Amino acid sequence: MRLSRNFTLSELVKSQTAIRNSIDNTPNTEQIVALTALCHAVLQPCRDKYGLFTPNSTFRTVELCELLGSSPKSQHALGEASDIEMAGVDNFEFAEWVIENLEFDQLILEFYKKGEPNSGWVHVSYAKDREQRKEIRHSVYENSKIKYPEGLV
Repeated sequence: MRLSRNFTLSELVKSQTAIRNSIDNTPNTEQIVALTALCHAVLQPCRDKYGLFTPNSTFRTVELCELLGSSPKSQHALGEASDIEMAGVDNFEFAEWVIENLEFDQLILEFYKKGEPNSGWVHVSYAKDREQRKEIRHSVYENSKIKYPEGLV
């Protein structure tokens, strides 16, 4: 099923973890509608700008979220979020481009290390049924826990 000019549903639900653990990672109709909105608002414009890339992780069922240690209320489980890396593009610079050019609900620069352009990834969400928060955060380890302070650094 094609969700935008260059994205298919199968591309956005593929999960090696789900396959290894026999988890059915199939979204329902509402989640497919959210994934389509995410494609049009975020993923397709990124592909138009940067060319071919495959998102690291987009849709995750609640069961898959729990297995991965993320919240069952994650925007991934709603079909509203994707984790993205662009080969050859610094993740900090990519995050800045998203902030300057796209409508989004939340952007998190995950586990980026300054001076290591390929470190980490960019989590971007789009919420089709509400005003976008334009929340910008980054992840850091603090006392063996992951924290999400505001801003890119």
